[in-house]
Amino acid sequence: MPGAPELGLVGKPNVGKSTFFAAATLMDVKIAPYPFTTIEPNRGVAYVKFKCVCGEFGVQDQPRNSFCVRGWRFAPVELIDVAGLVPGAWQGRGLGNRFLDAVRRAKILIHVVDASGSTDIEGRPVKPGTHDPIEDIEFLENEIDMWIFQILKKDWNKTAKLMSLTGSDPVKELSKRLSGLEIDPRSIERALQRAGLAAKKAVNWKDEDLLAFIKEVRRLSKPIVIAANKIDVDPAPENVERMKKEFKGRYIIVPTSAEAELALRRASAAGLIDYIPGSSEFKMLKELSERQRAALRYIKEKVLDRWGSTGVQEVINKAVFDAGHFIAVFPVENEAKLTDHEGRVLPDVFLLPEGSTAKDLAYAIHTELGEKFMAAIDARTKRKLSSDYTLKHRDVIKIVTSR
Repeated sequence: MPGAPELGLVGKPNVGKSTFFAAATLMDVKIAPYPFTTIEPNRGVAYVKFKCVCGEFGVQDQPRNSFCVRGWRFAPVELIDVAGLVPGAWQGRGLGNRFLDAVRRAKILIHVVDASGSTDIEGRPVKPGTHDPIEDIEFLENEIDMWIFQILKKDWNKTAKLMSLTGSDPVKELSKRLSGLEIDPRSIERALQRAGLAAKKAVNWKDEDLLAFIKEVRRLSKPIVIAANKIDVDPAPENVERMKKEFKGRYIIVPTSAEAELALRRASAAGLIDYIPGSSEFKMLKELSERQRAALRYIKEKVLDRWGSTGVQEVINKAVFDAGHFIAVFPVENEAKLTDHEGRVLPDVFLLPEGSTAKDLAYAIHTELGEKFMAAIDARTKRKLSSDYTLKHRDVIKIVTSR
């Protein structure tokens, strides 16, 4: 989907990343309880969920690039499952550089954490509650920060002196150095301000200044959502509350059970239950064995009744809409009938960054549409919109072009 963000699944080994990936994409990936099960990054399609506009307009939609289930629209995003990271990954330990490299294009990171504390810092199984998951969040921050630090530190003194002699713009120079990480100039400018380095000459920066800048630019350009996984295993509930308190204002933390979600989606795919991802309930459709009923009872009691959902769909939603600041927009060619040129009702939906304009939407649909853009029309109000109109979430927009 044009403009759709790439989400990178990161974390140490054996925390349920591959299970989360399988649940979110229903792809058949290798899942096993030992480190480095995932050697090459898996790529798959997950879906962000939001209220479709079909109910509001009272129409039966005909999705083409997404799908709609009982008034919920599911739009695709790319999910990248990267092999588990261990301390020292930024130095190449455990093939860490390859794994970190795989997420350089990811706009948003989902950090899967074992909230039950049943895996140590290396990802080895231990007794639940004997490892503090807060350490895992801090360690991952450090790995990414140090990875970026080594990229910037290389020839930094030479670059800083050149910047001082030529008076070149630090935002421009840093953008060049970080171009491979998909970090935009605006994030670099804001990071310099937050780190208190906007007015300080680069030649006078110390290592701690570089690290301060890196921490800020990482938070701005690679936002992280925490999937606090294994919530059905004690003492996960207590650890989730501790994590929320410790990282309040820094991270979105979502209680998650990837195993429960995978079981529910597989049962749904097999026609055993009626289940919409992100729901707090499911309905049995067929007679099940006692083993199957027991498994579903466990999921209902330990996950759905206690937490409201398995958390997997919520993680994806919050990653895209809250951390990534994307919006969903429905383009149509006929604003009265809400159709495209073939008569399909609300066929497409586009995920665009917040702040995108009507003209940005035109270019996202097709370059020629952007070049010939004249105006847009709001299908709700029938109001004519200029090129710089700022799009809102769930807008339905017609693009008007010159002939």
